[in-house]
Amino acid sequence: QVQLVESGGGSVQAGGSLRLSCAASGYTYSTYCMGWFRQAPGKEREGVATIYIGATSIGSPTYGDSVKGRFTISRGNAKNTLYLQMDSLTPEDTGMYYCAAKRGVCALTLDPVNFNYWGQGTQVTVSS
Repeated sequence: QVQLVESGGGSVQAGGSLRLSCAASGYTYSTYCMGWFRQAPGKEREGVATIYIGATSIGSPTYGDSVKGRFTISRGNAKNTLYLQMDSLTPEDTGMYYCAAKRGVCALTLDPVNFNYWGQGTQVTVSS
């Protein structure tokens, strides 16, 4: 059973930074796509960033337009950890942030419907 556990959320002022972490366990696949998604109150869940993690390589990440140049997705040295570095935060970045995973390639997708496994989420609040 795949389990994803997020941490690192919190409250920050506009212009600040946060780093989210996702601890993954229970994978039986050699290749998979992992990503970060967020959902603000009253809005649909949207893709923030995804990245392909292969047996011997890591793919180029895909970012949502609203976070390009500000957010960075990466895998930790411990292969079961995923990060999201968030810089230059704005109030529009406020929401619940989820780590997700699916088997196989990312295929440039940011669509949450393609992902099978989800964490419980971590709240990010950015004040102006």
